[in-house]
Amino acid sequence: MAEATPGRAAPRPLPPGLDLLWGRRERGKRGPRPGLSADAIATAAIRLADAEGLDAVSMARVAAELRVTTMALYRYVANKDELLQLMWNASALGAERLVIEGDGWRSRLRSWAVIQRDMLDRHPWITQMPMAAPPVGPNSMHFVERGLEAMDETGLPDGMKIRIIGLLASYSLSEARMAADATRAAKAATAAADAGAGQPGPGPDGAGDSPGPPPSFEALLRELVDERTYPRLYRLAWQPEPATSMSEHEEFLFGVDTILDGVQALIDRTGGGY
Repeated sequence: MAEATPGRAAPRPLPPGLDLLWGRRERGKRGPRPGLSADAIATAAIRLADAEGLDAVSMARVAAELRVTTMALYRYVANKDELLQLMWNASALGAERLVIEGDGWRSRLRSWAVIQRDMLDRHPWITQMPMAAPPVGPNSMHFVERGLEAMDETGLPDGMKIRIIGLLASYSLSEARMAADATRAAKAATAAADAGAGQPGPGPDGAGDSPGPPPSFEALLRELVDERTYPRLYRLAWQPEPATSMSEHEEFLFGVDTILDGVQALIDRTGGGY
């Protein structure tokens, strides 16, 4: 529990969950269970979410993973919302030791964005978490600090740097969410097709058809748009090389590089100031 020091006011109480992450929660009257900790709880919850998705995570399931009673978890974590905060913070474990390499601010900031996207791809359940505010756990703050550090030489003010970090983080999260949703949809379509493989074939009206893979963007355009109403989309749909010929990762990097082009333009326009 943080205490006041001479000449300094006592620390302000933190919201539930953050007080646990930052070590400011007082111990309850009941002592901790030997061998159990907030870190162990977060690790078990992440293991469950990685394997089965966020919907599979509950206090009861995590307790079963740890072979303890659900009530034992409540000595550390008050509810599922706090459990989610623990998981998010634990997903960035090691950020304090992270070294962002690169020749200049641009390559370092690009690497920072790629590291974040890789983490989201390893733990796609993060894209399903409620996000009313940016995460402010200690590990998350270490990662933000590394991003700010990457821009030391830009001359931009700190307020502008944190906005750039927020822009890159929002973009990475959005792209990771779409990729995760597409993966889940593809798995669901495959499961439905496998389930229908042993069923009787379709009747004359087509009943009983198994759903195939979702159509591509170009295929949908060709089906839906006409040249007079949507001339530009029509041109995209019927051009020799598909508009989405890039891989998903290449599309992500294209977006990151476009954002960084904007940062460079901002530096050039303001001389590093604002």
